[in-house]
Amino acid sequence: MSLDTNETLFTVLTAINTCGYDQELNTSDPLRAQIRAEVSKAVQNTPTAQDALQPMCEFYREHQPPDPSRDLAQYVSLALYMEDAPSFALKAKQAELPPEAVTVAAFVPLLQAFYSKAGMHAIWEKNRPRYAQLTEAYHAPLSKMTFDTEIYLKLPSSGYLGREFQVFVDAMGAPGQVNARNYASNYYIVISPSNSLKMQQIRHTYLHYLLDPLAMKNGASFKRLEPLLEQVKSSPMDEAFKSNISLLVTECLVRAIELRTSGSSKTPEAEPLKNLDQSDQEGYVLTRYFYEALIKFEKDPAGMRAMYAEILNGIDVTKEMRRTGLIQYAGDAAPELLHLARPRNEQLLLNAERRFAAGDIATAQKLAQQALDESQEDPGRALFILAQIATRNRDIEGARGYFERALQMAHEPKVIAWSHIYLGRIFDLKEERDVAVDHYRAALEVAGITLPEAKVAAQRGIDQPYEPPASAQPPQQ
Repeated sequence: MSLDTNETLFTVLTAINTCGYDQELNTSDPLRAQIRAEVSKAVQNTPTAQDALQPMCEFYREHQPPDPSRDLAQYVSLALYMEDAPSFALKAKQAELPPEAVTVAAFVPLLQAFYSKAGMHAIWEKNRPRYAQLTEAYHAPLSKMTFDTEIYLKLPSSGYLGREFQVFVDAMGAPGQVNARNYASNYYIVISPSNSLKMQQIRHTYLHYLLDPLAMKNGASFKRLEPLLEQVKSSPMDEAFKSNISLLVTECLVRAIELRTSGSSKTPEAEPLKNLDQSDQEGYVLTRYFYEALIKFEKDPAGMRAMYAEILNGIDVTKEMRRTGLIQYAGDAAPELLHLARPRNEQLLLNAERRFAAGDIATAQKLAQQALDESQEDPGRALFILAQIATRNRDIEGARGYFERALQMAHEPKVIAWSHIYLGRIFDLKEERDVAVDHYRAALEVAGITLPEAKVAAQRGIDQPYEPPASAQPPQQ
C-alpha cells in the first residue's frame, strides 16, 4: 500500500476548480482557496494562459453532469489514466478507458496547453510541502487500519506482489467525496482533507483488494450459488451485483467483516442485527451467512486464504433461497463505493477469467470474444484470454496469433510479460531459438521486480529451451 500525492491529479482537479468546480468549497481545507487564487493571478498576468483557459473551461461547462459528485468522479477517473506531467498522455486507448473518463478524454490536450501557459508546475512545487503535511495525517491511521485488517483476516498483504493499493490525497476535491477505483489488479482511492479521515471507506476498498483475488482463485465454487441472483433481481443494490455472483459474494463478505469488526464490547446486540436486516433489504443477502460464519473463523487459527473455500462451500443454497424469498426489499440502497467506479469491461473480462480458471472454457471464450467484439474493453487482455484458451485447446498457431495481437494492444505489464513468455515457448517448440530468446528477454525487461513469477519463467526460458511436460501438454502459465 502507498500513500502519496500526484501532480497529474493536482493539475486536473485544479483546472476544473479554475473553470467553476465549486462543490463544498466553503468546507474545504483553506489550501484549496489559496491555490485557486494563485492560479487566478497567474492567468490574469499571462495572456497566453487566458487563451488556453477559455477553450478548456468551455469544454468543462459543456460536460458537466447534473450530479456534482459525478462531475468530480469523471475527472478523477481520467487523471488516474494519465501519465505524469508534463506529458499527461493517456495510458490507454480511448476505447479502453472507464466510461466516465471517455466522456471527458478530450479534456487532455486542453489541459496540456493550460499547464504550460499558466505555469502550473511552479504552483504545484510551491504547494507541495503543504500537500505533504496533509498526507502525513493519514500515515498512522492507514498503518493501523491495514495492520488490524490483516490481523483479523490472518492474511498478510505481502503475498500480493504485482498488485497496487494506492491512496492519493488532494486538496482540490470536495472534502465530502471519496473516489475509489479498481482498474485490473490495481486499487486507487482519492480523498480530500476533511474533518473525518474517511477510514471506513478506505478500509472497504482495502478489503476488496485483499479478498477479490481469493474469489478469482475459487471461481469454480460460485456456479452453484448463481440461482441466488434470481432472488435479488428486484432489490435496489447496484445492477453489477445482480448479474455476477462473484461480485455479490465478495461484497457480502466485505460487509460482514465490517460488521464483525465494528463497534466494541459495549455495542448493543441489536445494532449489528439492524445492519444485517438492512443488508438483506438492499439485496446483499449473504451478509448474514458470512456474519455467522466469521464467528467460527475468528476462533480458528487458520487464515482467510486457507478458510475461504470452506466458508464459501458452507453456504446452503436451498436454505438461502428459502430465506431470501421472504425478504421485502427496500426502495433504494446506498451506492457501492468501489464497484460503481469499475469500468464496464471489468465485469465481462473478470467473468471470462473466472470461468477459465474454473475450467468452463466454452463460457470463458464466449465472454472474452464478446468483450473484444463490443470494443468496450481492454482488447489486449481479451486477446490474452483467447490465447490461453487456444493454448489449452492445443491450437498452437491460433495461440501464437492471439498472443502476437495481444502484444500489439496490451498495456498491462502482466499481460505483456506472459504473452512474451508464451511466445518464447511456442518458438522453442518450433526450434526457432533466437526468436524465442528475444521474447524471453522482452518478458524479463517488463517483469522487473513487480512480476516475480514472470521474471523466473523468463529467465528459465533464456537459460534453456522450453520443453513440454512429459504429458505433452501445451505450455501453461
